[in-house]
Amino acid sequence: MNPFVLGFQDIDKTKLMVVGGKGANLGELCKIEGLRVPDGFCISTETFRRIMEETPALDPLLDQLSLLKVEDRDKISELSGEIRRIIEGIAIPEEICEEVTCLLSRLGEKDAYAVRSSATAEDLPTASFAGQQDTYLNIIGKEAVLKHISKCWASLFTERAVTYRLQNGFGHRKVYLSVVIQKMIFPQAAGILFTADPITSNRKVLSIDAGFGLGEALVSGLVNADIYKVRNGQVVDKKIATKKLAIYALKDGGTQAREIEPEQQNRQVLTDEQILSLTGLGRKIEAHFGCPQDIEWCLVDHTFYIVQSRPITTLYPIPVADNQENHVYVSVGHQQMMTDPMKPLGISIFQLTSLGPRFIAGGRLFVDVTQMLASPDSRKTLLDTMGQHDPLIKDALMTIIERGGFIKSLPNAEKEVPDKINKDMSSAGFQTQIENDPAIVTDLIKRSQTSIAELKHNIQRSSGSDLIDFILEDILELKKILFDPQSSAVFMTAIDASAWINKNMDQWLGEKNAADTLSQSVPHNITSEMGLALLDVADMIRPYPEVIAYLHHAKGNFLAELVKFEGGQVAQTAISAYLEKYGMRCVGEIDITKPRWSEKPTTLVPMILSNIKNFKPNASQRKFEQGRRVAWQKEQELLDRLQQLPDGEQKVKETKRMIDLIRNFIGYREYPKYGMVNRYFVYKQALLKEAEQLVQAGVIQEKEDIYYLTLAELREAIRTNKLDYLIISQRKDEYKLYETLTPPRVITSDGEIIAGEYKRESIPAVAIAGLPVSPGVIEGRARIILNMEDADLGDGDILVTTFTDPSWTPMFVSIKGLVTEVGGLMTHGAVIAREYGLPAVIGVENATKLIKDGQRIRVNGTKGYVEIL
Repeated sequence: MNPFVLGFQDIDKTKLMVVGGKGANLGELCKIEGLRVPDGFCISTETFRRIMEETPALDPLLDQLSLLKVEDRDKISELSGEIRRIIEGIAIPEEICEEVTCLLSRLGEKDAYAVRSSATAEDLPTASFAGQQDTYLNIIGKEAVLKHISKCWASLFTERAVTYRLQNGFGHRKVYLSVVIQKMIFPQAAGILFTADPITSNRKVLSIDAGFGLGEALVSGLVNADIYKVRNGQVVDKKIATKKLAIYALKDGGTQAREIEPEQQNRQVLTDEQILSLTGLGRKIEAHFGCPQDIEWCLVDHTFYIVQSRPITTLYPIPVADNQENHVYVSVGHQQMMTDPMKPLGISIFQLTSLGPRFIAGGRLFVDVTQMLASPDSRKTLLDTMGQHDPLIKDALMTIIERGGFIKSLPNAEKEVPDKINKDMSSAGFQTQIENDPAIVTDLIKRSQTSIAELKHNIQRSSGSDLIDFILEDILELKKILFDPQSSAVFMTAIDASAWINKNMDQWLGEKNAADTLSQSVPHNITSEMGLALLDVADMIRPYPEVIAYLHHAKGNFLAELVKFEGGQVAQTAISAYLEKYGMRCVGEIDITKPRWSEKPTTLVPMILSNIKNFKPNASQRKFEQGRRVAWQKEQELLDRLQQLPDGEQKVKETKRMIDLIRNFIGYREYPKYGMVNRYFVYKQALLKEAEQLVQAGVIQEKEDIYYLTLAELREAIRTNKLDYLIISQRKDEYKLYETLTPPRVITSDGEIIAGEYKRESIPAVAIAGLPVSPGVIEGRARIILNMEDADLGDGDILVTTFTDPSWTPMFVSIKGLVTEVGGLMTHGAVIAREYGLPAVIGVENATKLIKDGQRIRVNGTKGYVEIL
């Protein structure tokens, strides 16, 4: 077998690095019985590598190219153009020309060929380079084929291919190109078949795009295609497009777009019989490759030819069930304000901390709610909880219920099932009223602190696999604290009191969302105190210009360097004290593997600088007092107005009791999670110590490798001092893929993603709908911040981000309003926004894409929408 030129019959999936994704898939397709694939051959990546190595003029240009950023458009254009000119001018080595000539004469020298590029980084499960390199159709004659082989090589350096690699962090020298030469066929119709619905991700629905002539017209977006959907062997949907153009091959080579006769423009491209015959081939190809496929097909004289197949890389994975029944899964991440993927160690520890089973898909956790939806009582509880939490999840679940047939109905089952999800979703279920005594909260906090102090002391005695056993034991203690009935009763009582106030003040006084104002500046809210405490840190640093100047360029271990400057000791002490109390927090803190502030204190620097710039001294005291005054005035106003009503005396008494419950207890809402994250950090520090031993023993390469093992696997690695390192490499690749996926709120066992909608008439036509969680209307500059380290906030900015967990709170003191993509009425961002009196709209689908950084926007936190001004 020639190492430079390989026929399709000599190629299979093991030859990926030799012939690239497209070439390898064509070799595999040729092996499927009953499939017609036009014949051809590939020029191997070895040839391309050889050409590149033997052309020293390319080296300095590639060096320059690798230093560029996506923004350097002109330089990219200039350098890539120069590289293409050099490559197209290189003579193809003699023995390769001979081999190509020999194969062309065997396949038919006078025939026409498609010449297309196939990159080694293309059509991989983790990155689709589709459309990055060029394709040339209807190429006739040996000279023309050879010329287009050089053109394909050069197309690795088109501007779009170079930019794509820069965006995705692929080195320009790491991607090699093979060239596919495949016999042209001249179809009456062509298109694409997806073996899973690309819109809903449903694996049981196949979707076909079809047009007249060559498939290039559809791929390049030149024409609208017919779209057919097939489920269980039946055509369930057809959209017949008006097809004005088609691309056809010319007799002497090349292609041309031609107008379609008017009477043919609205004709269905494929008959129903052909549609079903094509879907049969699709399922066969999918079974061969073992995952959903995106397949290019052509129809010639009633026969289908397959010219390409690749995995669909955009589908969200389905949680794995242990049976073939229908299942409905709800995202845990949308409840926990953490929609990023978690690493295996993070998932396994969080699962141990949760109640009830969790299912993993795409690096995220899901709850199976099928049983709860099956019986009327538990269904009502679940939907009520979701209505509070995340109306988009509730609406998606309603869609499934209203369809009927997907979930088997059961009689009313036992009541305790909903509690599992309620506790996970931190509200609903409890109606327990407890006595109105603020000492209950201080007592709970003290118990939590004592328990953590004991943990810190005791964990030091354990090492090796004993340490893992100790942590497993302590997680039981953590669960006892997290799900302590008294603890839950405290904040549930406050939540119920808030609901009572909102309902009755609306009914009696026409006053909407009164509880939001009443819950400003409450005591014992560890999360809002954390935001105010960072204002105090800014106060300590503000008098020292040298320290401020240094912080603008702070890197790595900046705390140790601070002492060199005037006021540096003061600044170091202030920041260290802050980290002592809050350093275990970070974005996505339910994943133990995420870097904590104590591990990466530079995260806090932009917020400290923003506080120095935007505030005057003693702002934390003023902010807290102002919130307390506003709440007190609202309380007096409500009680005065109630006094005037019939039964005024009684209404005042009941309302005052409810307001006291809110003021005394709602602040504690944030504490259980703070306690949990505290414990997580103690576990993490101990585990990283063990990881150092594994590095020294050569079992792993770096401490952070343990993040890619579950707790049980880590215990085994520590016990035996052995590990197959391939597992870690594979999981690192998987994690990179998971980072590119957007997790669904609701997904079914068919893989169908059900998106909910807000059902509200009262919002302006151009506004973007969300959930109103903190009242008020504010206008300002939108700042899209996806990463806390990039937080350069000006006075009066509105924060727009995907989700906010407690770690974002220090930023809340600087902003005037909040918009997030994820969240519900009682999630952290909403609670803190109300406490700080910030208008907030959350659960705004795609907010970070629809709103551009720097745009002026209006946030209506009372009615729940955002307008771009």
